[in-house]
Amino acid sequence: MIKFENVDKVYGNGVKAMDNVSLTIEQGEFVAIIGLSGAGKSTLIRTINKMIDITSGKLTVNGVDVSKLSGASLRKFRRKIGMVFQSFNLISRISVIKNVLSARVADLSLPRVLFGLYSKKDKILALESLDKVGILEKAYIRADQLSGGQQQRVALARTLAQTPEIILADEPVAALDPVMADVVMEDFKRINRDLNITVIINIHHVDLALQYADRIIGIRAGQIVFDGPTADITQDVLKDIYGRNLTEDDVMKETINV
Repeated sequence: MIKFENVDKVYGNGVKAMDNVSLTIEQGEFVAIIGLSGAGKSTLIRTINKMIDITSGKLTVNGVDVSKLSGASLRKFRRKIGMVFQSFNLISRISVIKNVLSARVADLSLPRVLFGLYSKKDKILALESLDKVGILEKAYIRADQLSGGQQQRVALARTLAQTPEIILADEPVAALDPVMADVVMEDFKRINRDLNITVIINIHHVDLALQYADRIIGIRAGQIVFDGPTADITQDVLKDIYGRNLTEDDVMKETINV
């Protein structure tokens, strides 16, 4: 369980990215966070694994006070939280499976890391992770030979190889064409459903949020202005989140990113 209690985040330049945020996310939920650029979406998800420190309030994940973590305890904590970014962060010159296996480095001794000596168990886990995102047949080709959508699926497989309890995704489909965006979102949905992994996605594409997420959190100027089931989203709710009525074109495309 992820619990925010009256959390604020104020950056050094005085910008308040999170303003008295209180919410609870249970294990196994699929949550989409929507709102304008600069509303605080990325800040919110990056506080969960302490990529960003909160300024005040309390944030706990599975009973652990995140603000108190540092060093080895923070690294151990992050092992159970996968992170997927808009950029794929793959090593282009090595094979797909080696990119996925890099998720297992934290569990290896230094000599095994230096020589790439992964166990049979780790290799099977990597192949199973690639299979879960439908890209097993690409395991032994170089990452730079893949399309953008395929590379994002490899990045997701690498995250699965961590065996996480939570997956955070920061605009994971922003760089993809509409067809591949649907494919990747379906991967997230299937992983959430079949593996009971909590998925929290920061996303500009409102149509994809409504299609795949079970719960929507709308942020405006650092404040939660909507938190509820996807089925409860109306034009009035979207107006509260974005500050204006959205056209069909706004909902279908990333034209609200202003």
